[in-house]
Amino acid sequence: MSGKYNLGVLDLVPRLNGATAEQALQQSVTLAQHAEAWGYSRYWTSEHHDMDELASASPEVLLAHIGARTNTIQLGSGAVLLPHYSPLKVAESFRLLAALYPGRIELGLGRAPGGGPHATMALSGNYLQHVSKLPESLAALTELLEDRYTYEEHPVTARPIPELPLSLWMLGTNVKSAEFAACFGMGYVFGQFMSDADGTEAVRRYREGFIPSANRKEPEVMVAVSVLCAETQEEALSWSREMAERRRAVGKEVSTQSDHVSTSTGTNDMTDANENEVQRHYAGTPEQVSKQLQQVCQRLNTDRLLVVTTGPDYERRLASYKLLVNA
Repeated sequence: MSGKYNLGVLDLVPRLNGATAEQALQQSVTLAQHAEAWGYSRYWTSEHHDMDELASASPEVLLAHIGARTNTIQLGSGAVLLPHYSPLKVAESFRLLAALYPGRIELGLGRAPGGGPHATMALSGNYLQHVSKLPESLAALTELLEDRYTYEEHPVTARPIPELPLSLWMLGTNVKSAEFAACFGMGYVFGQFMSDADGTEAVRRYREGFIPSANRKEPEVMVAVSVLCAETQEEALSWSREMAERRRAVGKEVSTQSDHVSTSTGTNDMTDANENEVQRHYAGTPEQVSKQLQQVCQRLNTDRLLVVTTGPDYERRLASYKLLVNA
């Protein structure tokens, strides 16, 4: 797949098997370094708050650390949750990253709360009120990144100004996020691994409604998918079910991958998911998974994939990424 598809890593920074936050973060550095060596085009990391199983509250801090330990791989947020923050502060943080790592920084935005209700209120107060103002925040951020923002008719510049502009994306799971991405001339990432839709309508709305911006003239689509590859189909299915059981045991549904596990041998003769349900997780040999991901890319007319693999342990997570890119 690496020759035909543009593969990236989306890392939720999971704390697997009792790992400390320090260990989980070091494993993320290791993953980014290996991904760069294996030919992955980008490493993105997420933002979540007060989730014990994830160590990823501040993407910009982790990206700065990983940038210093890699050389060429694109670095992005999947995603900065803009309703919580001042557009100026977000623009400044990511322009600083873009100045530190020229041509490598991608700013992915989201509109989810990223945590439970109490953590959300502690972070930014009335979240629903902030979400209702998201169009204004997106407009302000776009203007800041294009150096045309004013406050009370006075120019305000997000500094430092990098020589190479950063790339702006919107992540989402439905039509609303796609429409925002189109309206502001951003790239669009459809989060299939946490959506009940197949993305067809969202991507169609995005492409049809796309308005060119200063830094992006044509619509660009990526798809975020949950994958677990192993040497055999049986291993991949077993590990996927093991991870699903762990989530059920703690009474949580972390949005890393669905409990529905499906494989393909090219003839669709084996599936553990209901045929009418949207497939969120792909498990099997690299060849089996590659065929399914090809179908995803064909359906949504893209060659760009962000791959989420959360376990069942760090060694097998690395092995899955390597198997996939070598398929």
